[in-house]
Amino acid sequence: MSSRFDIQATKIAGLNVLQRQPIGDKRGYLERLFCANDLHPVLAQDKTIVQINHTLTEKKHTLRGMHFQYPPHAETKLVSCIAGEVYDVAIDMRTGSPTFLQWHAVVLTDENHKTLLIPEGFAHGFQTLTDNCELLYFHTAAYQSDCEGGLHPQDPRLSIQWPQPVTGLSQRDQSHTFLNDTFKGVEL
Repeated sequence: MSSRFDIQATKIAGLNVLQRQPIGDKRGYLERLFCANDLHPVLAQDKTIVQINHTLTEKKHTLRGMHFQYPPHAETKLVSCIAGEVYDVAIDMRTGSPTFLQWHAVVLTDENHKTLLIPEGFAHGFQTLTDNCELLYFHTAAYQSDCEGGLHPQDPRLSIQWPQPVTGLSQRDQSHTFLNDTFKGVEL
């Protein structure tokens, strides 16, 4: 059987967009959200999915992020939108990476069947483009509060071009300071 995913590389090494391939008929469709065999070429072979999270964001233009975990609990994430539409962003924070602090965005919707595969060493966040957005996250590491980190989503050094004015930032996301010249990234 052929793969249920078309793997599309981005300009940032390791960051991939997965185009899911639903199989359907007049009744609807079946869609695979994860398959270790199909994703073998882009997933670290020593990692497995250990946690799945589901989020709901009720108001459009709400921004969540930019979140990550430091080693030894750094994680790969697979992010899919199952209701609504989001502008999903990943930032390369890997120390020494040629694309250090560059970001890539993709629109994820319940209709376009895309997943963003975000490797370890990246920060992640999104802005909702519609009301009532639901995301599914597949993680290769369980959440550890003492290893969490974040970047301010409006940091001028990152220059993320959010499609709408930023609203709904949590206290936690607002509290992240802007990066300075001493920030060296995340060493994996």
